[in-house]
Amino acid sequence: MMVDEKAIQEKVFEAIETAKATGKLRKGTNEVTKAIEKGEAKLVVSAKDVSPPEIVMHLPLLCTEKNIPFAQVSSKEELGAAAGIDKPSSAVAIVKEGEAKELIKEIIGNLKQ
Repeated sequence: MMVDEKAIQEKVFEAIETAKATGKLRKGTNEVTKAIEKGEAKLVVSAKDVSPPEIVMHLPLLCTEKNIPFAQVSSKEELGAAAGIDKPSSAVAIVKEGEAKELIKEIIGNLKQ
């Protein structure tokens, strides 16, 4: 079954917005990397349009090593907006899900397909 990428992206943004309001986020590649290394991240999201791509290339690998779900969205502008900052963001990690817990479970289910 082909997973609808657009639908997953919508859910990812919704989860980030919900976690921003009710939980806790880490924003930016350095903060996200630290959250992954400490095993705090519940979901890591990076933007596909980061330039140069080397900035976020290590994130999926780190997530795999630490068994942390990883998703990509098409735009760093949208990612920044979902995280509540007025600048583009290359990466965001949800470290405390807050009310986004069920959404994140659903996203993880979709990512595994």
